[in-house]
Amino acid sequence: MATTVVGLDIGSESLRGVELKHAKKSQPTVVRYHEVPLPPGAVKSGEVVEVHTVAAALKHLWSTAGFGTKKVVLGMGNPRVLVRDLTVARLSQKEIRQSLAFQVQEMLPVPVAEALLDFYPVSEGQSDAGPVLHGLLVAAVKDAVNANLAAVQLAGLTPLEVDLIPFALNRVLRRDATALGTVALVDVGANTTNVVITADGVPQFVRIIPAGGADVTARLMSGLDMTADQAESSKRRLNMASERVEGSHSEAVAIVRESSAELLNSLRNTLRYYSTTRQGGAIDRVVVSGRGARLAGFGEALAEFTGVPVQEADPFSTLTVARNAHRADDVTTDGMTVALGLALGSAA
Repeated sequence: MATTVVGLDIGSESLRGVELKHAKKSQPTVVRYHEVPLPPGAVKSGEVVEVHTVAAALKHLWSTAGFGTKKVVLGMGNPRVLVRDLTVARLSQKEIRQSLAFQVQEMLPVPVAEALLDFYPVSEGQSDAGPVLHGLLVAAVKDAVNANLAAVQLAGLTPLEVDLIPFALNRVLRRDATALGTVALVDVGANTTNVVITADGVPQFVRIIPAGGADVTARLMSGLDMTADQAESSKRRLNMASERVEGSHSEAVAIVRESSAELLNSLRNTLRYYSTTRQGGAIDRVVVSGRGARLAGFGEALAEFTGVPVQEADPFSTLTVARNAHRADDVTTDGMTVALGLALGSAA
């Protein structure tokens, strides 16, 4: 029997899982995927706050999805994860990891003893001291990772590894032709937006922005005295790119545009920073994913802000999807990109 693994995306509003078979083969199979909501406050920006609540929700996810394995890959991608450019002496990966603590303390917002460190090599180079590797330093605050691990283990699941969400996103992107050239993959979650810029499928730059679709919902609730459900429904119906909106919807559209402007500006500044600091750094296209990016008119507005063509990701298009892979008609693939990418990176 083929080994399967579940990529587990712990979001602020829901848990999402994708069970994958033959993750390392050219044509993996999505066995099943599912999503369950979380109570407000149980998770904040992808970091578990209420361990027992999340563990109970994980048990519910497994029982309703019918996942056939308890092996999971977790993702981290929130403001307590730092990714920076780093150049190190060309050594083995093991030797580099062992030396990181002595090289990066000045780059970290916390003491090195409180962080989990890793290095992702991008390219080779030469310095006066000898051969070097250019790459990305990944540093995560231990407490943030440990809380998520604790919830998973309390639910009776077996975590195989913890992966960086932007890297997981890139695994989905690079499976098709959209990975060619310089591409920015933007995944908009409820409270966090992950950005990874790649050159021919190789990650070059990562930014994690503390903003997402929940900001729009909150502004609609406060500005128009709506419930959370009313705000979500209104947000999905309205097109923020519409030039002319009449009647009662005009104020809602104005709020959606205003509350989205901060994220759009942050994305524009991110792309501009990359383009101006890297030789040949012009970005060819932006690929958006995540439920926050499904806001009508978001892609059009992002293209206008950045001057770069924008297209939507189609995460399952290059995989085989098993019949009856989902157990509920209201569970869609549009929020599953992260979970799929995590499963694709598993060594299982």
